[in-house]
Parts: sequence; structure tokens; C-alpha cells
Amino acid sequence: MKLNELATEVLAKVGGAENVISLVHCATRLRFKLRDSSKAQTLALKNTPGIIMVVESGGQYQVVVGNEVSQVYELIASHLGGDASEQQFAEPAGNEGFFARFIDIISAIFTPFISLLIAGGMLKGLLSVALVASWLTTQNGTYQILFAASDAMFYFLPLFLGYTACKKFKGNPFIGMAIGGALVHPLMIAAFTASQMPGAQPHHFLGLPVILINYSSSVIPIIFACWLSAWLERLIYLRLPSAVRNFITPLICIVVAVPLTFLLIGPAATWVSKMLALGYELLYGFNSAIAGMLMGGLWQVCVIFGVHWGMVPIMMNNISITGHDTLIPLLVPAIFGQVGATLGIFLRTKNAQLKGSAGSALVAGICGITEPAVYAITLPNRRAFVFGCLCGAAGAGVVGYFHSAVYSFGFASIFTLTQLIPPTGYDFTVTAAIIGLLVSLTLSTLLTYFFARVNAPKTVPCADSAVDASLTQTHGQVERETITSPMQGRLKPLTQIDDPIFSGGLLGKGAFITPSQGRVVSPVDGTVASLFKTFHAIGLESSGGAEVLIHVGIDTVKLDGKYFTPHVAEGDEVVRGQLLLEFDADAIRAAGYSLDTPILITNSDDFSDVIVSDVSDVEENTPLLTLVR
Repeated sequence: MKLNELATEVLAKVGGAENVISLVHCATRLRFKLRDSSKAQTLALKNTPGIIMVVESGGQYQVVVGNEVSQVYELIASHLGGDASEQQFAEPAGNEGFFARFIDIISAIFTPFISLLIAGGMLKGLLSVALVASWLTTQNGTYQILFAASDAMFYFLPLFLGYTACKKFKGNPFIGMAIGGALVHPLMIAAFTASQMPGAQPHHFLGLPVILINYSSSVIPIIFACWLSAWLERLIYLRLPSAVRNFITPLICIVVAVPLTFLLIGPAATWVSKMLALGYELLYGFNSAIAGMLMGGLWQVCVIFGVHWGMVPIMMNNISITGHDTLIPLLVPAIFGQVGATLGIFLRTKNAQLKGSAGSALVAGICGITEPAVYAITLPNRRAFVFGCLCGAAGAGVVGYFHSAVYSFGFASIFTLTQLIPPTGYDFTVTAAIIGLLVSLTLSTLLTYFFARVNAPKTVPCADSAVDASLTQTHGQVERETITSPMQGRLKPLTQIDDPIFSGGLLGKGAFITPSQGRVVSPVDGTVASLFKTFHAIGLESSGGAEVLIHVGIDTVKLDGKYFTPHVAEGDEVVRGQLLLEFDADAIRAAGYSLDTPILITNSDDFSDVIVSDVSDVEENTPLLTLVR
């Protein structure tokens, strides 16, 4: 599909231009802020060629496009008119939680210039290599010019943050830049330097003492200052005469916000910054190896839901306060865990299409962009994704144990290795990071190659004895187990369910049913292995060894058991067709929850195939899944 066609389709399927409040993008995702997310055609988008995945997280509707995201963004922005990232209309009142709003604010502030910041970090890393190799010296003109180019973005970070933060807070972004410029003005930097000398006289503003701080590269102070400026701007703009409001408003904002930032906001925010850095260091210092294993193992899960942006301020703040960051190095093995899993699939598969997709995802993954690998390659092969996470944890444990750190900002990638070189020169912390990367990459590749079911046959329709004959012909002497339908309703492919964990196959293969009645019966002879305390999900173990999960509805755990009535207990033996639980379908729908019910084989990797019936409407106890060993 051509990019202009893809852009038109994406815009139409998110509800049209009138449903879009704002749009920004990161390395692979279009991040929409929608007026009404129910108008978006999520399932249709997921099945659109060129779309890798759709995720709703952090108050954003995220469409994962891949490496062409910037071109698609520009095409969509041209249809929206003006600056797509600028919220031109009032947002609808919503019930977003604090965390969702925090992720939305952080991503909107940092995404517009994050690629330039990463580029600066990469250039700094390459300059470090040049110094270690004695190709350049710090007195060399070439080095100084390139260092200035690499450091400018970070040194003058308050100016860039001033623009994007004020825009996000619906203020004049150029006022934000002016505030940021004041913070790093040469006069104030010189005053700070002088204040560090013995016998220096204190500075005052209208008789009030000023705590002088070096705000170059700072993150938090300018964000708070921009929030104040935007609030003040909205407060006074309409109260001023139209003839003077366009220049009196910024005058008042600057005269009020800049002194307040130097007097109060800056010192308070700097204290918060130092406490944040200290808090991270305390957690990291408690056991750096365990911290590494946690981050290495869970990072890709955070990426799936798009909440990894919440870590960006911590990384940047660490560099600003301490001059280095130990969080970014922990993510390198997490990245290469998925790269290794993708490489294992690439080497193992004989499917030309899968091999081609894995090859392109490998290149993106090495450069730090793992979404194509995760969504298209490893997550559908559930075991490969798990191997990637586990091996990422192992590699990150090594990196954490030896306290590897970066000295310039950038997202984790192969280029991070150049940013690990300390100002004092190459040391073992760099070697440890390389070892951690190789541990993650090698183990993940080998485990995926030898133990992931990469070449499992594709799912095919199954409805009658004719399919049984074809199975015997294809697989020879095979063991099969039939899972019958636990409810009456409409059967649909699992890939169409509106939940990335279920649709991605992370919990196992299967299908989902939109029920027409509020009953769940046992699809097997076996035992109740688990019954969630909220009664919305039940796990069964069949006499044939299949582990079956029936999850009634999406996010229904939030009902805390309301509208569900169980008829069995954990450990009970059940027979096929026995009533397991009942639920009030109308009440659950009225509460705003989908009743789409996944029926999953959670130990799918123990079977060579999970075959879904091709019947659209199913009754209780009719064939649903056929498991082939």
C-alpha cells in the first residue's frame, strides 16, 4: 500500500479529522489524542496492510507503523491542517488516570526532538571513540566543532523543552523558549560561575535572595515554568484590550515567570530533580544486578504498551544531575534479546515471507527500534518473545553488576556502546556492557532456534471429518484433542480481539467468542486448575494435558467479581458440558465492558498446531479447537 493511501486509511479509521485532537509521532508510532476512541475502528486498523499493531495506552491511541512513520505523519498532518501536534480545540472531559495523563504529557513534550537528541548522543559516542583511538584530541579544531554540534541540543535543552512544553500546556511556545533562554543566558551562567568562587556576593531580585543554579541541560525546572506561563497566559489574555493583548500578554508572562523561576520554581524543581536522581541511585545501588534483570526483562513489555516514555525524564535527569546514567545501558540487552529471538526465527524458518520480515526487523532492532520485531515476529511466536525477555534480563544483570553507564543521552541500540566510554577513557564497564549484549543476543538466538516452534503449520479451518482425514494425511500418526465450545455465540479469530496481549498470542493460541448467553460450560473433561478471585476467568487442565483459559470479557477484572456467579471451585473435577459459571451479560455491557471471551490454550507450545473451527456461530459443546501433537 502506498503511503498516501495508508495515511488516508489511518485517518479515516481513527474516526476522521474531526475526531483527532492532536497527533505526534515517535520512532515507529503515530500517537493520536482522540475525542472519542470508540469511533476508532481498531480491528480494521490492525488488519490494514502497513499497520504493525494498534495499542491504547497512556491516554493515547497508538498506531504502530514502523520506519515510515514520519512520512505517514506528514501526510496525515496535511489533512488535519496546521500543526498536527498543536491542540487547537478543547479536549473532552475524560476520566483519564494520573499515569495516563503523565505519559501523554511526557511523550508530547519529548517526542518532537528526541531523534535529534539521540543523534547528538551518537555523535558524542563516536567522538569518544576518536579520542580513545587517538584520532583526535580535545584541543583539535575538528573535535571542538563536532563536540559543539553534538552537545548543543543537550546544553540548550531548556530552550527546546520550553517550546514543546508550552505548546503541550496550550501556551505560546515562543514564550517558553524565552524562559528557557533566560535560564541558560551567558549572563546567568557567568553569575552562577562567580557565585562558586570564595567570597562571592549573593544575588538579589527586588531584595529577595536568588539561589543561582546552572540550568544548562536541566529538564524539570523549565517544564514547571512553562506550565506556570501557559496558565498565566490563559488567565490574562482575554482580560486585556484586543489592541494590546498580543504584546502585553508575553510581556507579563516573561516578567512574572522568569523571576519566579529563578527565585522559587528553579530551586524547588532542581531539588526534586536531585531527589529523583538520588532515589534512582538508591534503588540501583541496593542491588544493581537485580535492578538490571528487572529492567532487562520487563522493558519490552513496557514498549508494547507504550509506557516506556515514562522512563525518559529519569534518564535525561540522571545525565543532567550526575553527568551519567546507568538505566540506558540496562536496556541494551533487552533490545538485543528480541534481536536474538528474531535472528533465531530468521535462521530457523523456511517460510520466505517470515524470513523476509525477520530480516528487515533485525536491522531495525539493531538500531534500537524493536516494535517491528516484537509485534510481527517474536510476539506471535510466544516462546520466542519470552526467550527474548529472559535473555535480556540475564544480559542486563551482567551490565548492572558492573555498573556500566552512558555519558550522553540516546535510546538503547548498537550505538550505545560508543556512549559507554567514560571521559577518563576505556575501562571494564564498557567490556561488561559488550559481554551483557553478547549474552543476551547469543542465548536468545540459540534458545529460539532450538526450542521455539518457528515452523509450526499454519492454522487451517476445521469443521468436519474431512479435516480429520487431511490431518491424518498431513501429520501421519498424530495425537489430537478436541476442545468444545464453552458458550453459545459468534466465533471469531483471536487476531481480531481488541486487546494486544490476547491478539498477539502472548498467552497462547485459540479464538474468541462474543457470547449470546451468560453461561460458561466446561469444554473438556478435567480439573479446575485456577479460578480467579474476581470469577471473570477460569483455567482448566484437561485429561489429555491441555491447559485451557476462558477469560470472560475484556478488562472485566475491574468489576471485582460483580455480575459473576461461579458454580465450581479450584481443584474440582469437571466433565465436558458441566456448568462452570454464569454472568449477567446485560449488566456487564451496561457497565461499559466488552464481553468478547478468549478461549486460549496456554500451553500451545506443547502442540504442533491449534486448529480453529471455521463455523461462525457456535453452540455449547460443539467442536471449537483441535489440538495436534
